[in-house]
Amino acid sequence: MFKKILAPIDFAHVEKSKAIFEQAKALADADGCELTLLNVVLEIPPYVALDIPTGTQDKTMSQAEFTLTRLAKENGLPPTTKIEIREGNPSNEILRMAEEMEADLIIVASHQPGLADYLLGSVAGKVVRHAKCTVLVLR
Repeated sequence: MFKKILAPIDFAHVEKSKAIFEQAKALADADGCELTLLNVVLEIPPYVALDIPTGTQDKTMSQAEFTLTRLAKENGLPPTTKIEIREGNPSNEILRMAEEMEADLIIVASHQPGLADYLLGSVAGKVVRHAKCTVLVLR
């Protein structure tokens, strides 16, 4: 059914990733599709970058790749699973990655929305509103 699945993982809500991994594994195994895990590292604002050691962002991105690879193995995802680390705004990077890889499905977790989410919109909400493919939201 699905040929290419994108599964963004937020390390701030790693407890939600278990459901994403289970759903992605079931769909990838059933259809033999291409599965890509994505983590988006927030960009460091220029006014903050001046006060942190050089190479901090590179180290953060390397650590994110290591963590995502470990989580994929621990959760039994296929060895063909692709790992992608991006820097920037999470919703923008998820949507950009989905378009680049021509994803059929994005599996995204959503937490219980708070007042700020109703006013500003959550990452999952933005992805649902702007994605050009099917989005599966797991709560």
